[in-house]
Amino acid sequence: MDFSAPNCYTFPVVLKSCLKCNAFREGEEVHCVVIKSGFKGNPFVGTTLIEMYSGWRLIGAAYRVFNEMVDRNIVAWTAMINGFILFHDLVKARRLFDLAPERDIVLWNTIVSGYIEVGDMVEARKLFDQMPKKDVMSWNTMLQGYAINGDVEACEGLFEEIPERNVFSWNGLIGGYARNGFFLEVLDAFKRMLIEDDVLPNDATLVTVLSSCARLGALDMGKWVHIYAENNGYKGNVYVGNALIDLYAKCGMIKNAVDVFKSMSKTDLISWNTIIGGLAMHGRGADALDLFSQMKNGVIPDGITFIGVLCACTHMGLLEDGFAHFQSMVDDYSIEPQIEHYGCMVDLLARAGLLPQALDFVRKMPMEADAVIWAALLGACRVYKNVQVAELALEQLSKLEPKNPANFVMLANIYGDLGRWKDVARLKVAMRDTGYKKVPGCSSIEINDSVVEFYSLDERRLETKEIYGALRGLNRLCRSCGYVSDLQELGHVSSG
Repeated sequence: MDFSAPNCYTFPVVLKSCLKCNAFREGEEVHCVVIKSGFKGNPFVGTTLIEMYSGWRLIGAAYRVFNEMVDRNIVAWTAMINGFILFHDLVKARRLFDLAPERDIVLWNTIVSGYIEVGDMVEARKLFDQMPKKDVMSWNTMLQGYAINGDVEACEGLFEEIPERNVFSWNGLIGGYARNGFFLEVLDAFKRMLIEDDVLPNDATLVTVLSSCARLGALDMGKWVHIYAENNGYKGNVYVGNALIDLYAKCGMIKNAVDVFKSMSKTDLISWNTIIGGLAMHGRGADALDLFSQMKNGVIPDGITFIGVLCACTHMGLLEDGFAHFQSMVDDYSIEPQIEHYGCMVDLLARAGLLPQALDFVRKMPMEADAVIWAALLGACRVYKNVQVAELALEQLSKLEPKNPANFVMLANIYGDLGRWKDVARLKVAMRDTGYKKVPGCSSIEINDSVVEFYSLDERRLETKEIYGALRGLNRLCRSCGYVSDLQELGHVSSG
């Protein structure tokens, strides 16, 4: 007996390696050896061949292997159906599913996931309801489907139906809220998780909650989660650490962000990118560039890294350094600049008062400038009183954002600074003719472990009179201390 000959356990390992290494030619050669060695009919080997060809999107070759298999078990049927799903061919996947001689819970979950992936939640729910037995993975799959496809109400309803929840069930609900911008609900669900269930949060839960705190500016809640994470074994977790850096940076506590970064025993590219970007946005450009120099000793920067680096140069007014880093990104790291990088360069030039050069840079970009770039130019025009470039910027913004009256406000304020009141009046009419109003400003404040939002001229709350009474008192106090508010803004003039 030749013990060196490959057997039914050898081939699957080799075939999976071919798939992972994308070794297409070698995979076909191994397939030939399989046939010559007499393992063509082995269900274990055949299933792995189906997975290999499906992974390469060679669905025809995968289906030929499936058809040639004499002994097709449920694993082979599942692999072939999953192959069609990977190929986004739900018609053939469903046809095979209906023909399958037996269906276990894995096969049911596979076909339901297929419909979820293509966004057909109606058919996914029909199949889900037909499942003879459902495990917690079945419920979680459906929950994730509603979350991914933006149906938060259905996600909430299904969550309440789950007979036995695990941490992934809670993460499905919490992640669904976060994915769809319901950040207050994220915090409420997290609190409910801690109170109602015996299920403990994992690092994915904490990262989502911390990210939501960052988006809301809920610093106190974020600090509480920080303490909770450290007390429950997540002190050295790189994902939680990254989320904490982001939280403190976005909430204005950059020193805390730096402290978290320095305390991390293990960091990754995201850690470096987050702290460099945070330092840059807080005006600590020198520290950001110093960290970038340290980073290059062991971590290869990516495009996001350079956004932080270029922002640091912008805030420090380092024109030559900014262009050097921009060029280094291409020459040293083979990173193709994206519109965000070009936007940083335009901002760098504009803030330095080099508006003609910034405009020339925009015209030479390999892609069309977006609204962010033109808005940056428009903002710099007010600082440097450049009406010509401002009018050109507004012309472009009117095409890109015809429903955004804030752009008219910006140019009108430039006219106002120069005393050109006829032009201010003309723009007010133009803004009114768009039919859209400027989005009111929104502020939030943490009160009793919850976040409360307030909009400009907000009359939704019972305490409206008390709130505006307090604001009037604060205004009187400010005036008594010599503060004079700037009423030349178009937003104030037009509301009078």
